[in-house]
Amino acid sequence: MTITTNENRLIQLSLQGLISHPSQAGYLVDRTGRPRILPGIGGITYNLRLGDPAYGWAGDHVEPEVSLWNPNKADSEALNILACIGNEVTVTQGDAKGEKGYVIGRHSGAEHVMIHFPNSTALDHMMVGDSMLIRAWGQGIVVAGYEDMVINCLDPRLLNKIVKIGQGDCLEVPVVAEIPGLFMGSGIGMHSYRGDYDIMSSDEEMARKQGFDQLRLGDLVLLQDCWNDFGRGRLQGAVSIGVIVHSDCVLAGHGPGVVNVLSSKSGKIEGRLDPEANLIHYMDWIESHE
Repeated sequence: MTITTNENRLIQLSLQGLISHPSQAGYLVDRTGRPRILPGIGGITYNLRLGDPAYGWAGDHVEPEVSLWNPNKADSEALNILACIGNEVTVTQGDAKGEKGYVIGRHSGAEHVMIHFPNSTALDHMMVGDSMLIRAWGQGIVVAGYEDMVINCLDPRLLNKIVKIGQGDCLEVPVVAEIPGLFMGSGIGMHSYRGDYDIMSSDEEMARKQGFDQLRLGDLVLLQDCWNDFGRGRLQGAVSIGVIVHSDCVLAGHGPGVVNVLSSKSGKIEGRLDPEANLIHYMDWIESHE
């Protein structure tokens, strides 16, 4: 059964962001104590795209495709909080002017927002500093009959595609995996309406057993015993849904980033296992110029 929302009462806003420069401040000390120099966050990442593996790259916290920010801290925070996954993005200057894409994630700390472009050659015509306009829409959305459930960072069109009313008064969402809450690390206790938090990948053998090493950027996952209503924490029986937004990391307590998009303290979310539950299969409301 389809859901009913208040989408016709949601405010649509213009947000502007600039393509960030990649960050690299020197050595990282990995979880084994080894100093490393690796590519990290920001910039235009040509060969890491939506749907690609989250694991196995020679990088740390790498953000896919294009990362946006603002030099003014307050503007960057607003960009990070108000941009919703699935929102439409338009390049407003430079050689790629007019190209359209989608918001696919956000990242804590740097306050970046990541953008996917269906036209894979669009990135070749962009440069650091190019401006993009996001038609932000989604924060404040409520599903009728599930007003106690917190929905965060989802474009209403995407919400309508992935969430259905299931059995037993639960909302049903397709997911590629279920993540035990004990695996959630960096970002616990932080603001749940901003940025992301990480699946800890220090225990590589357990990650393989659980299948986490097969996760892809854009995958939908269910987080067991995770209560993310007004901060990221654990609660027995609570359920959250998240989206994988950045690559694995070498730091202790870190791993692939997850943006929490649904949270139910009472556990009224059921995951339906689907290996194709990835953003790339749901976002189809703009035309590719490829």
